[in-house]
Amino acid sequence: MSKMVSISAYHTPGVNGRKALGKATPLANSFSLIEYNEYFRFLIMDCPTNSTIPLGGGEFARLNVTDVVRVCEPTYDKERLVAHSVCVHDLPFKDGDVPPSSVIKKWLQLVSERIVTAKQKQDEQPAPTTIAVHCVAGLGRAPVLVAVALIEKGTDPLDAIELVRRKRRGAFNNRQITYLADNYKRSSGSKGAAKLGSAIRQSPHTGPSPMASPGDGDAASPNTQAAGANNNNNSSKPNSTSSTVSASRALFKKIFGSH
Repeated sequence: MSKMVSISAYHTPGVNGRKALGKATPLANSFSLIEYNEYFRFLIMDCPTNSTIPLGGGEFARLNVTDVVRVCEPTYDKERLVAHSVCVHDLPFKDGDVPPSSVIKKWLQLVSERIVTAKQKQDEQPAPTTIAVHCVAGLGRAPVLVAVALIEKGTDPLDAIELVRRKRRGAFNNRQITYLADNYKRSSGSKGAAKLGSAIRQSPHTGPSPMASPGDGDAASPNTQAAGANNNNNSSKPNSTSSTVSASRALFKKIFGSH
């Protein structure tokens, strides 16, 4: 079996928590790798253009990028990537918003198919299979899709948020955090209250907390309401586990800020 390239070899602290992979190029500077397992991972990136696509061709090959998912309006000719044997998928949705069910369905189907293929080919590949996903700045819509995939894997929502933000500083706005932490339901239909995230299980933060990012550039609307926020619990018995999870999520969102 060929030795897999460790994600730690690519992601090191730099400007905004990111550093160029390999040779310094405008496109490489935007890369943030997030490992799914030993043979599959995601690459969150800024929106490329026709002028930067050629610069990223070598990086895409080195990182074994098989697909690029763009969730914003096209800013480059996808044929430039197809020429490098990279499939381009358009799953657009509104800037600063959360993905509709139709986008989630297509996204998870793509991820599932590539994971199966990656596992079958892991002995042949010099690096894990990588799906690149981008919006405009790579801070809102793209990170949300990656977090959804991690949650579907079984990662606790708060852990998924914390992991993505650690790799991609400033990712998510408050609406997106609420969606992931409180409203997104795994398609597998997992039952029971969510586990407490490691960020909450550990001792409380005492230093200054990072502020929630406005996503790709638009701050969450003050009129936005989280789905299900007004649902009433008519149970006659108090649910201590649910209360603890809710309190922990509230603390998590307080730590990461709101707008």
